[in-house]
Parts: sequence; structure tokens; C-alpha cells
Amino acid sequence: MPRLNTPREENTVARPLRVEYPGAHYHVINRGNAGENIFETNKDREKFLIYLGKAVERFLLTIHTYCLMDNHYHLLVETPKANLSAAMQWLSVSYAVYYNRKHQRRGHLFEGRFKALLIEADAYLQELSRYIHLNPVRAKLVEKPAAFKWSSYPAFIGKTKASDWLETRRVLGYFGRKKRDAVKNFKLFVEGIDIDSLENPANRAAGGFILGDVDFVQWVKEEFLYIREEEKEIPQLQVLTSKISLERILRSVCDEFGCEEDQIREKGRKRNRARELAIYLSRDLSGISCRDLGVFFGGVSGAAITMNYNQVTREVEQNRKLKGKINRIKHRILNI
Repeated sequence: MPRLNTPREENTVARPLRVEYPGAHYHVINRGNAGENIFETNKDREKFLIYLGKAVERFLLTIHTYCLMDNHYHLLVETPKANLSAAMQWLSVSYAVYYNRKHQRRGHLFEGRFKALLIEADAYLQELSRYIHLNPVRAKLVEKPAAFKWSSYPAFIGKTKASDWLETRRVLGYFGRKKRDAVKNFKLFVEGIDIDSLENPANRAAGGFILGDVDFVQWVKEEFLYIREEEKEIPQLQVLTSKISLERILRSVCDEFGCEEDQIREKGRKRNRARELAIYLSRDLSGISCRDLGVFFGGVSGAAITMNYNQVTREVEQNRKLKGKINRIKHRILNI
């Protein structure tokens, strides 16, 4: 992936971290100030969609999914021009001016800065599209997502005509080459899940704002975050760029394997997978030298730590199940 720069942030305390680059994908959420409604009538929703279409044209956005609830909205946005902040600011201001004039109100319509989850598209577009489309069902506004007029789901399944600015092909493309098969499979994917078991994918976001596998998270950290370590007031940055303690790493590995720390730190046990992964993750995340890690893990040599790390690295390239296990542990470590 190419090295890209991030735009400068406003100088405010505890602001949300924005990572912007050409081709980035985001799950955007914006809520009404103090939980108040941002849509009172169908006309309001129609007007918002008009402004959204204008934002697509003005900022060259791609909208993959949307849902307009009463007091918030969801968007899956792709930004070919690395301009998410500018686009969302324009959309918010434009709609707020209309809404305040229409409903004879003053003050902020939205609660502040929008929330944007940076996502690895191929890994999470499908899951997030389902989660967004099922918002009205979880809120008990409708029994089936197709019955909710103000999301992109009716357009996805062919119940209504899609707006010119709505891109359905990317998501449907994951579900089949032929559109008919893709729509059928997507409909089953969305409506076939037990709504009570549906998890918010954002719960797995590293630092609360990056949703992707370990390689994607690491790429974002290296390309955009380490160069900004002086910006200490950004809480997400503090989480992602700080070194991880060995205690936290061991605790997360023990949680995954259901074992005790002594079983990991003691050397001599044959084929101790928990120990192998603990050493691998410690070498990867802690910033501690191999020599000192060797002391921590029962008095082995630094060379043994390096050999363990290289062995697990090779295995991860061939074993998707192992990679998934490491990803789960890493997300547990990062999501504090």
C-alpha cells in the first residue's frame, strides 16, 4: 500500500481521530444533539437524501449503504478523494440550515463531530451493510428490513429503484456473479440471521475506530499514526501507538485458551500453543527486546524468542484458523 498523508486536524481537545486517504471506506454515524430527532417528517428524509446526492456529486463520494433513523443516520462511504471530513461537514451544515429553517429552531442540530469507523472493505462491507439495514428491525420500527422505506435495502433487493448515486454492485458482488443470484443470497444473508444474536461489528474495532484484520490495523498505524505521536490529546492515538504491557498480552492469551499464566511462562512444555502465541504477540506488540523477553518467558535465549516468532509467522501465512485466533487475541488486546 502506498504511503499517504493525513489532513491536519483542528486544534481541539479530545477530538476524534480522522484517518483519510484516497479509496478509504468508512461507517459514518451522526446523531441528533442531546439525542433529539434529526428527521421529523418524510419530507425531511427526502431532503436529506437530496443533499446526500449533492454531496456525492460535489465530493465524488461513493455510498454503498444508508439508513435514516429518527435521531441518527448510518452511511457506508467510500472516498476516492480523501475528503471525508469536508464532505460530512458540508452535508451536516446544508441539512441543518434546511431543518432549522423548516422547523423554526435554532442551535446545533447534530451532537458534534460525526463518528467514522475506518474499515477494511473486503473484510467488513458485507457485515456492516447487514448491520445497518437491520437497524429499523432492531429498533422494532418494522418486522422486515424491506418494509423500511428510508434505507437502501429496498433498492438492494429490487423493491424500489436505486438512486443514481447509490452503489449496490460492490456489496452484491460478494454474493454472486449474476445479479439475480446475488440479490437472493444477500437477502438470505440479511434476513436469515437471528436478530437477537446480531453483533455490532464496531465492537471489534481496534482503538474504537479501525475495523479490519491485524495487517490492516498495523498498516494504518504505521502509515498514519506513528507520525502523529506528538498529538497526545487524541485518546484513540494514545491507545494505538502506546506499547502493550506483557501482563495485558498474557491475560488476553489466557482468556483465549482458558489457561493460567504459569502455563505460558514456564519453558519445557511440548507443543504449548498458548506459549508460542504469547511469545509471538509479545515480540510483535510490547517493544521489549528478545533478550528481555527470553528472561520473562522462563530464561530462554533471545535467539529462541526470534525462532518462535519466525515459526509462528510462517504458520500464519498457511493457516487461516491460526491467523483468526491471533486476530481475536490482538483485538482483545487493542480494544481496551
